[in-house]
Formats: sequence, C-alpha cells, structure tokens
Amino acid sequence: MGLKNMSLILAFLGFVFLQGLLVCTAYNVHHYSFIVKNTFFERLCSNKTMLTVNGRFPGPTIHVHKGDRAYVNVHNEASYGVTIHWHGVKQPRNPWSDGPENITQCPIKPGKNFTYEVIFSDEEGTLWWHAHSDWTRATVHGAIVILPKAKTTYPFPKPAAEQVLILGEWFNGDVKEIIDNATATGSDPKLSDAYTINGQPGFPNNCSNDASYKLTVEYGKTYLLRLVSAVMNEEMFFGIAKHNITVVAHDGAYIKPVTTSYIMITPGQTMDILVTANQSPSHYYIAATPFSDSYAQFDSTNTSAILQYAGNYTLPSSIPYPTLPNVTDQNAADNFTTRIRSLASAEHPINVPKNITTRIFIAVSVNQILCANASCGGSGAYSRLAASLNNVSFVTPSIDILQAYYRSLTSVFGSDFPNQPPYVFNFTGDVGNNTLYPSQGAKARLINYGEAVEIVFQGTNVGNAENHPLHLHGFSFYLVGTGYGNFNATSSPSTYNLNDPPEVNTFGVPKNGWATIRFFANNPGVWFMHCHLERHASWGMDTVLIVKNGTTAETSLLPPPTNLPTCS
Repeated sequence: MGLKNMSLILAFLGFVFLQGLLVCTAYNVHHYSFIVKNTFFERLCSNKTMLTVNGRFPGPTIHVHKGDRAYVNVHNEASYGVTIHWHGVKQPRNPWSDGPENITQCPIKPGKNFTYEVIFSDEEGTLWWHAHSDWTRATVHGAIVILPKAKTTYPFPKPAAEQVLILGEWFNGDVKEIIDNATATGSDPKLSDAYTINGQPGFPNNCSNDASYKLTVEYGKTYLLRLVSAVMNEEMFFGIAKHNITVVAHDGAYIKPVTTSYIMITPGQTMDILVTANQSPSHYYIAATPFSDSYAQFDSTNTSAILQYAGNYTLPSSIPYPTLPNVTDQNAADNFTTRIRSLASAEHPINVPKNITTRIFIAVSVNQILCANASCGGSGAYSRLAASLNNVSFVTPSIDILQAYYRSLTSVFGSDFPNQPPYVFNFTGDVGNNTLYPSQGAKARLINYGEAVEIVFQGTNVGNAENHPLHLHGFSFYLVGTGYGNFNATSSPSTYNLNDPPEVNTFGVPKNGWATIRFFANNPGVWFMHCHLERHASWGMDTVLIVKNGTTAETSLLPPPTNLPTCS
C-alpha cells in the first residue's frame, strides 16, 4: 500500500485521542491569521487611520463546510485590547472562544495573540465575525461562509456564482473616541457619517461615486448574495433596482423562499439572497436605506453599489435606483419579517420545544441613571442615558464571567437576574417615571442543562421606545411569535407558530410590542445576550445566560485553553 497512501487513509479517517476517548473527526480543519492593526483609509473626501484585520475593510471572509473547525490566530497590533466574536456560531461546549470582552474572556492585550477555536456544528449559510470590545466592530468585521457538507447541496438550484455583501457604517471620527466620549458624558454617541456596502458609501455620498462597489453579472444567470448587516445602530431596507430578490436563508439556516422587491435587516442579521439577471443589460443600483421607528436621531443617508451586466451596451444617462420603503414605514418592515418561515424539510428539520420547563419574561427598556453632583451630559446634567433588561442595567465586570463561573470566584457577578420585571405595569402605555431609573450590576440567569426554555421579551414605552434587535450567543432559537402591545399570557400564545418558525440568532422585539423565543438549553457555558444596537448594548441592555453542565463529559464545558488572555 505504501506509507503515503497509508498516511492519506489515516488522515481521512481522522482518528484522534481526546479526553481518553477515541473519536472520529469527520470535519476539515482551517487555519487563519488575523492581524488587527491601524490602516489608512480615505472616504467622504477625508482620511483617517482605523483598526482593521489584515488591512482590509471589511475584513477577510472565512470559508468552511458545515461541521468544520477553524483556528484563527488573532495578533493584536492595536494600542488597546480587542476580542473577536463568531456571530451565530454555536461553539458547542466551547464558550472559551466565543469572544465578548469580560464575559467569556479578557481582551487580547496589545502585542499579544490568541488562537480561537471556532467549532461549527449545524449552521449552514452565512454568518459573520466581528470585534466584541467597545465599538471596534464598526471596522473589525467580516463574513463567514458555511457551505453544505460534501456530497450535499443547497435546497435550491446551484447559483452561477456567489458574492458577499456587507452593510456597514462609516464614521469620519475615531470610533473609540466617539464611544469613550459618550460614556464619559452620559450622552448619545455621535452619529455615523455614512453607510457602506463592502466598505464603500457609494452614490449619493461625497467623493464616493467612482469608488462604488460593483457586482458584475451575466444576463440570464442567477447569483447568490450573502448579505451581512454589520451596521452599528440602525435597521436597514435593502433592494436592487428593477430586480426582485428571493431570500432563501436567514442567520445560517434555510427558510421557505421569500420573493420580494426589498428586505428589512437588523444589525447582526444575515440573509442569503438569490437574484436573477433578467433585465436589459445595463447598470442598476443596489441600495440600502435606514429604517427608524423611534424619536432618536439617526444617520439618514443612503448607501449604494452597482449591479453591472457584462457585455456591450449604452449606459443610461441615469442609473435606475430601487424604490425602497419610507424610512419610517413600520408596515413595510413587518410585511417582510412576518413572511420568514423555516424550511422545515426532511433534509433540514427543526425541533421546536413544545413542553416548556423554564419560562422567563424580560422587559426591554431605555432608561436614565442619576448622576451625582449633576456631573453628566445625558438628558441633562443630572442623568446619563442607560438601558436595561428587567430593570437591570448591565455593568461589565473587570474579570470575565466565564472564568469566574468556572473557577467559582465570588463577587464577580450575581446569579440573581430576575425571572420577570420587579413589578408589572402597563409596559406599552403611560409608564410615568417610576420605571425610568434601573438598578445596575453584572447579573446572570442560571439554567439547568436540557431545559426547554421560553423567553418572552416585552418592549416598553420607558425612555424612547423602538425596535430592539436582540442577540443570544451560543444558540440558534425559534422565534415562535411577535405582536404589538402588552403580552397576554392567556391569549398571546394562541398566535404562536410552532410548525415552521424561523430559526435565528438575532431577532427584533417590536416597538411597544413583544417577541417570544424557544430553545433547548443543550449548550453548557456562559452566553451573552444583548441588544445589537451598539449604543443600547453600551448603555446596559445586556445580561448573561449560564447553562449548567449536564451529567456526562459530553454535556459539560470543555476545559479552558492554556493560552487564554489574562485579566491582569
């Protein structure tokens, strides 16, 4: 047979000795090197240096197949600590590589490096990675493409080609300085100066037309667009002039195809979209515009790229621009999001919990915190802007919660995050000032392994009501219901979709409404849950779910890596 052939066979079988057990590894291993460093960029007629990975904005795309594993060595050449999160990757039993700063690790110090072990399981489609320390994710992010396993394929005809499109947000100023100043004064952070598609603002932004991102297509062919919203603080409408699009996956899971002229996507979400080049060969704008349903100020600019057909033709005097909903059109947003359903096929089954054993009710609010001696900016010198879940505004500890939990360190976090708000009130009505000022702390909710969990998120009229895109690390879960007004424990569950609800990792809690998710607590570890509007996360709209170990080694946390960044 020969040594070479024998080596190939052993490599294929992939037998490894792990924790005293002989385990067959049927996955491929990928290695990446991320250099976090300052890079010079010019946009909007100005220039600056900003943090990037490998000098690119957006950063590099990770390519894997379903069930693979990636080792990403992150070298920090910045002047302050950073971490990286693998958004939507469940990381079974491995929160050590999940990434949120001082939740599952302390930051990678300047001049140091840390290798993340990214364990893929049942995710398939598009996810993304981003920095998870202060507001660094504005410029430190990129896509994750998870292809079907070998000898399997998409649940739709194979496209002619694929392309990642990342929606982002551009700030002329230094992003860290912007959030540091807002934190120091208690005020709202400075707005962004533009949105971007694959790093370019595009038409109609200043000094941007010639640099617009261009996607070349051939007439008659169908393309798969892998759309990521890395936007910091706004939901976005997205569309392509004169072309319908068909959404076939959402947050790394397949859905029943939704054909539409536009979509609405929140920060943190991903969507896989098919588009057929079936119009007269020409140029057509791809565009994204904000959706805002609150009284808060927002960046009202648009961003665009160009869909350009291959071949010879006369360019139009005016490139067609998509007709997208009005910036405040809540009905248009709902008309799209309510159409999303899991594919729920024999090849891609779902498993929605039916017999719930753990119920949690969480009120979601924007608040204020009183400042001693009238020392803040906020809504006035006497208070600073804040946010809360169940009237607790999260305070990030100086030692990461995962290590504190694993090593039984005391006084780092509390395990008393409430199962419900401190008292029930008319959440979406006239709330007065009695719920305006939350308590503060690093509080977690402990859940037994294997529990069937239901969490109802209730939006409130406290502070400034708006849609809140919430993200839970370590899980995909089923969004079984949404509605407006106050959740009613008797009547609201009758509207649940338990047949084919979307399986997601980020979802919107409607303005002055509610949303219910369900999942099995089958991933032991410390998992961050937070609003993906970055300003709200910074203000404390966060908490931590801790799933306890099961009764076996296979249902318990993996041991920590030896090179975990230190907290000193």
